[in-house]
Amino acid sequence: MLEPVETTALGVALLRAIESERPDRLFDDPYAARFAGSGDAVELDGWAARVAHSVAVRTRFYDDYLIGAGLPQVVLLAAGLDSRAWRLPWLPGSRLFEVDLPGVLALKAATIDAEPRCERHVVVADLRGDWATVLTSEGFDPATPTAWLAEGLLIYLTSDEVERLLSTITGLAAPDSRLSFENVPPHDLPPPEVRAMWTDGYTVDTVGWLSIHGWRAERQDRDAFAAAVGRPSPVPSAGAFVMSVRETR
Repeated sequence: MLEPVETTALGVALLRAIESERPDRLFDDPYAARFAGSGDAVELDGWAARVAHSVAVRTRFYDDYLIGAGLPQVVLLAAGLDSRAWRLPWLPGSRLFEVDLPGVLALKAATIDAEPRCERHVVVADLRGDWATVLTSEGFDPATPTAWLAEGLLIYLTSDEVERLLSTITGLAAPDSRLSFENVPPHDLPPPEVRAMWTDGYTVDTVGWLSIHGWRAERQDRDAFAAAVGRPSPVPSAGAFVMSVRETR
């Protein structure tokens, strides 16, 4: 049985299934419907439509980021049910580590029986605990530049947990590593019912934190990216993607 926070992966999978069925889709996740069912008969409005737009845009952004980084090692923190290991055109020899809770990774293993397009490593760990030990035991090499992704994660952590997560990543990240995640301004929040499981992790000045801990970090405007890929935001937002490069260790 999935824990409450793990069930959010099913909702996001449904939104990816809906996006994958659009003629103007921003990406194609052929496995999403296996997790959450087809999106053919699903109608979205209000905040649901805005969340669907956000998921579609962020998925495309991170797809481009991961492939564009061109790094030999990738770590997906809270990998969820996205099938990037199977659907993205990885460079030969790419090593991908998927870190998540056991229920999510077990569901993925039971649902997808195809061969991944990279060397995939499954890392069962709670990102609020000592996940670094499990990651390294699965073959992660701290000396190799790595593309790190924390998609849809920080909002479920406390501010202290966010800082511990960033500290752990920083300790593992070789120079020239990359790190990306979403930045949600406090004045750009959804209604309480949408953020029922959110904590205060979004309040951390992540760009400031990274900038004083050996990273070159900046925000990239989400609405600008959405417009650039032909999917303008239905409602203006102050949201952004944080992009950072590890400069020193």
